[in-house]
Amino acid sequence: MKRLQFAPVAIFLGLSLFMAGLARAQSAEDVVWVQIEALPSLAEATDRARAYDTLLDDISGFSLGGGWYGIAVGPYRRADAQLVRRAYVRDGLVPRDSFIQQSDRFRQQFWPVGANVLDTGVIDPPASATPEAGEESATGSTTPQVTTTPLDQATSDEAQTEVETAQAADTETAPNVPAEPEAPAVPEVPQETLAEARQSERGLSGQERRDLQIALKWAGFYNSGIDGAFGGGTRRSMQAWQEANGYETTGVLTTLQRKTLLAQYNAVLDGLDMQIVQDDKAGIEILMPTAEVAFARYEPPFAHYDASGNVGARVLLISQPGDRDTLYGLYDIMQTLEIVPLEGPRERKRDSFELIGENGSIVSQTQVSLENDQIKGFTLIWPAGDEDRRRRVIAEMSKSLTRLPGVLDPAAGNSDAQAIDLVAGLQVRQPKIARSGFFVDTRGTVLTTNDVVGACTRVTLDEDTAAQVLVSDKDSGLALLKPESTLAPLAVAQFSSQAPRLQSEVSVAGYSYGGVLSAATLTFGTLSDLKGLNGEERLKRLEMKAQPGDAGGPVFDERGHVVGMLLPRAEEDRKLPADVSFALDGAAIRGAAQKAGINLETAQGGAATIAPRDLTLQAQGMTVLVSCWE
Repeated sequence: MKRLQFAPVAIFLGLSLFMAGLARAQSAEDVVWVQIEALPSLAEATDRARAYDTLLDDISGFSLGGGWYGIAVGPYRRADAQLVRRAYVRDGLVPRDSFIQQSDRFRQQFWPVGANVLDTGVIDPPASATPEAGEESATGSTTPQVTTTPLDQATSDEAQTEVETAQAADTETAPNVPAEPEAPAVPEVPQETLAEARQSERGLSGQERRDLQIALKWAGFYNSGIDGAFGGGTRRSMQAWQEANGYETTGVLTTLQRKTLLAQYNAVLDGLDMQIVQDDKAGIEILMPTAEVAFARYEPPFAHYDASGNVGARVLLISQPGDRDTLYGLYDIMQTLEIVPLEGPRERKRDSFELIGENGSIVSQTQVSLENDQIKGFTLIWPAGDEDRRRRVIAEMSKSLTRLPGVLDPAAGNSDAQAIDLVAGLQVRQPKIARSGFFVDTRGTVLTTNDVVGACTRVTLDEDTAAQVLVSDKDSGLALLKPESTLAPLAVAQFSSQAPRLQSEVSVAGYSYGGVLSAATLTFGTLSDLKGLNGEERLKRLEMKAQPGDAGGPVFDERGHVVGMLLPRAEEDRKLPADVSFALDGAAIRGAAQKAGINLETAQGGAATIAPRDLTLQAQGMTVLVSCWE
């Protein structure tokens, strides 16, 4: 049905009142459009709208903002819009990258001239787009009808895949994931001559041309920009692809060859069931591998989609209110999570950020942006070693993400699961191993045990200062670390110039429980022997119940002078009593430091016994937490 562009005033007013009432009656309906094209100038958009108006009913044109203009048909109920788009694409009346669009994305109407249909109610779809015989009408069925779109019809960089379901009666607990319908029969494409191939190529839209370049680049035949211009580089890549696939090397792809190329490009996603998921609570619509992830729970600012298949993938939808400070805070917090490994690029812009983290087990990629005081995005967590599929999935998710109204309610989810090492249900990254260390000079050089620096991606002091390994001596068991940023120690170790007395009291400062406590603690014991069990001169045997986290910490005598460094307990066949520990002698430490060009401070003799309070302050000022991260 064509809309009347001009009418007598009385009729116009009557229709206006009628349509306004209809709009109010249908305010609960999901009113959408099928957007056909977007063009960068009003003149060009008007010409295209005029051309489409001779072919299709209910053509409208709207400003999109930013100098762009969109052409659409509608407005329809969502389920009807799916039918209209599918029918028009099937009949070749609209481009394959046409998609479903919401009314609030459109601004002032420019076609038909003088019309304003944004505030009207939905209309019925054309007869040519109604369901085939035997199918239930979208408007007459009590069960919402759903459709899905094959991925090779949704490879546009700007297009939003319209695979959605009509709203079910209860949408409070989980987002809407559509079921897979039977794929329609695909007619065979006849062979084309070179002239016919050129002719069919001329009918491609700009996005379809870019899609071919993307597919050629993915296949390894094209390495230039994705611009939709078929110049010499694109033609040579087409020839190379044709040769590799047994076709005549004309440099112009036939319709069948284009279809084959795109099928190869999308084959990597077979079995993942890429479908649009509409999460109304999070206010996000996005393509997901629904064969591998399923909705699990809300824990703001995340909607968790946990692994449900064999791949072991996970998805987080990110949704929260906030400003730029909130965005930057999220950027920092995300990097403390176990799901974001340390290795990988990070990029923070003014109103967005991207994080990629990878280790031997997983690769995670996070994309987040701020618009209109709403922070939205997603994280894809994928097993390492499956880069082809991961990169394709992330590309499809990125280009399909659509921001719907609303954000995740901060009060949503389960507040019962609380722990200091959890953030919104996600595990905070824990170090592979944590030990103690202590400052040995005013430049911040740290002495620790060498078992904390082996096989680490990153070594940190007090969890926030990265450090470089200057010396790692497996024989003696020590390591010397240099902080990558300037530190000003509150205290520096003073090494004793005298041998401690047997059976005298000693103490060790260390992070007995890793980073659970914010400061080092003191553990007291006695000096049992000046040698190791096998007579090792560089060891001292202590009677002390030390914890694994204390290893690397300074051992003090009664005057508060450092007489050694606590070593970790060795893994031996013979189990030693729990109160037997060993310390590396100060002389061995001094020799290793001198080789590294580090001068240690030597305490003056004759000092009195230090008070426990003073020893505690001194120990906490010089002792640091040393962490090894994967």
